[in-house]
Amino acid sequence: MKRINEKGFTLIEMLIVLLIISVLVLVTVPNVTKHFATIDNKGCEAYLKMVQGQVEAYKLDNNTLPSISALQTGGYLNGDEAAKCPNGDLIEIESDGNVIAVKNTSGQ
Repeated sequence: MKRINEKGFTLIEMLIVLLIISVLVLVTVPNVTKHFATIDNKGCEAYLKMVQGQVEAYKLDNNTLPSISALQTGGYLNGDEAAKCPNGDLIEIESDGNVIAVKNTSGQ
């Protein structure tokens, strides 16, 4: 009987490769999820600055402080989600015209 030269991976080799891949995944996934929160917070900071600029533009045009809905209807902010940061915090305009982010506790 002639033996055919069989080439391939053994079960032990495959298990070692799967173990290495599993360790790499376990190390990288928590780091990636941490960065998503940082990205959303940086996006919120940038969005607050943009809304603050729109408040100033509205004040120059209308000589009064706007509300978020006034900015939306006046065309200064677009979209239904204009009153929210990328991280889900709500945006409010204080009585002195400063724009702040308030934690969204409604779970939406």
